This record gives sequence, C-alpha cells and structure tokens, in this order.
Amino acid sequence: MQIEYQTFQLIKRFALTISRGTSAGTTNVWVRVGADGYEGWGETAPFSWSGIHQDAEITIKHLQQLQPQLESLHPLEREKIHQVMATAHMPSGARAAVDMALFDWMGKATGLPLWKLWGLDRETTPITSVTVGINEPEQVKERVRDWLEHAPGCALKIKLGSPKGLDFDRSIIQAVKEVAPADIPLRVDANGGWDLAGAKEMCDWLADQGVTYVEQPLARGQEDDLIPLRQSSPLPLFADESCLDRADIVKLADRVDGINIKLIKCGGLTEAMGMIKTAQACGLQVMLGCFSESALSIQAAIQLSPLAQTLDLDSHLNMKNIPFEGVSLQEGRLLPGDLPGLGVKKGKDL
Repeated sequence: MQIEYQTFQLIKRFALTISRGTSAGTTNVWVRVGADGYEGWGETAPFSWSGIHQDAEITIKHLQQLQPQLESLHPLEREKIHQVMATAHMPSGARAAVDMALFDWMGKATGLPLWKLWGLDRETTPITSVTVGINEPEQVKERVRDWLEHAPGCALKIKLGSPKGLDFDRSIIQAVKEVAPADIPLRVDANGGWDLAGAKEMCDWLADQGVTYVEQPLARGQEDDLIPLRQSSPLPLFADESCLDRADIVKLADRVDGINIKLIKCGGLTEAMGMIKTAQACGLQVMLGCFSESALSIQAAIQLSPLAQTLDLDSHLNMKNIPFEGVSLQEGRLLPGDLPGLGVKKGKDL
C-alpha cells in the first residue's frame, strides 16, 4: 500500500482554557493509505500531559521511519501492520491516524460505512456535549450563548479545576446556570485540577447544582485517591487522563464509573473497540471524547457512538476553518452517515 501524509492547521473560534493551559489552534496530520484504487484517510492531533507529549513533528518522524515496512503490506493486513507499529513503539496518535485510514479504506472498498459493517444501530447514538472552558464569568456566559445558537440540543461540558481555586470554579458553574436553559444536561471535567479534599467538596456541591457526572477530578498518578472519592461522591466519576488504553481499565474498575476513550489517546478504532468491550465486561460506562480534531477524526469516533453512553465530540464545531466535512448535527446528536468508510470529504480549507 502507499502511504502519504501532510500537516494542516486548525484555528479555534474560541480559545479553550483548561486546568493545564490555553489552546487557540493546532497543527494536525492527515494520513492517507492507498491500494487497489481506494484511498483511506486518518488524522492525528497533538496532546500533552503527565509526561506524555505528541505533536505533528513526532508523528511525521515515526511515519517516515516506518514507511518502507508499512508500504510492503496491504490495508487488509491490519494485524501485521499493528505489529510493525507496536514493535517500533509508534506513538498512539500516529497509530490512530494509520488505523483510521485502514478502516476508511476498508469501508470504501466494500462500499459501506463502518457502523453498518459493524452491525450497529445509529439511532441509539446519544447526544454530544459541547465544551465551555475556564474563563471569567462574563466570558463563560458569552460562550454558553454561542453554543446555544450554534449547537442546539447538546449538553454542556464545563471545564473546572482552575488554578484560581474552588470558589472560582463555583463562579463558572453559576455563570453557566444564569444563561443556560434548566433542561440542558450539565457535565464537568476538572482535567485533574483538584486534590482529594477539593474533589470531595466539589462533587457534593456540583450534585446540588444538577451536574450529572465529573470527569478526571484528580490528576493522573492519583488513582488510589479515587477509591475514597468514589465512596463519598454522589456523582458518577469518569477517567480520562488516567485511562490511556484497555490495560488501564481493569485497574480503574473499582474506582470510577466510566472511562473516556479518545482515538488519538488510545491508538485508533481497533484499540477503542477493545476498550469498549473491556469496559462493558467491567461494568463501566463508555464516553467517547476528543482532542483538537477536525471532522475527519470526529467522524471516525462517531462510527462507534452507538456503543457509548455519553459523547464529548465537539472540537470540529469550534473551528474557524473547515478542512474536512461530513459530520451532521441533528438535535444534539452527531449521527454517522451513509457514505462509505468514515464518510468524510475534503472541506473548503484544505
């Protein structure tokens, strides 16, 4: 098979601030695999936390190193391809882009979208959340109003864990509630920004505010503290930074209620499907999330959305430029379409 790759820019409509910092845009990598007259597409985006750093430069370096070995294989030889990438310790984002492209190729070669190939029911797809970053209360209100206009029917996921402390976090929630309709689901992601005492205090308070769950209340590395937190928390707890792939799930099964699966974090659709089955076996809920990704990677995750209980797939909705198209938002739901493979086309800005 032939492998090609190039970088492209994503520019956010609203810069996103979380507990670790602020991002106004990213440089992502578009990967293409070709064989037998079909071309499959994949994408990776940068992320960095807890000693893990991946970006476009790292992705391209690994793709260049493995290109001769990968091009000697056919897109249907996915197991061999994954063995090559694992042996070379290819980062998860680069693996995810190749894996997405292989599945997109397969869908195009068979003429079917992936959700149909997997026998899923897209009508069971839950609504997605859209993200409200850490900001001053008036800016938070502006962001909520913008989402209400551009993404009606979605839940609101509110970033907390501000370095300014718990009172500032409370002011963010209060600002959201001042402008959001009472029936909109509220979700919270602290991105590991609290300690155990603060997390206990906030979970109690957030439950009284109508929040439905809390994601990553404690930093990666503090998983033991999740045990007493879960025992006291009136809200379900989800792990994100603490859960990279299926190997982490069993270790977390007695201390969280669900896991956040991100294709670029775990290594692609193949690993994501394995994580979903492992989570189901452990009695955990599944969330599908994202980094700063275009519609290409988002559409890949959407193919799995009928298997999730909650979605956080909104990064493409916050972009000024449109490198890829194909995602349809209908009353808060991102439904997989009928086009083959991932169902993505080039946008006006690529």
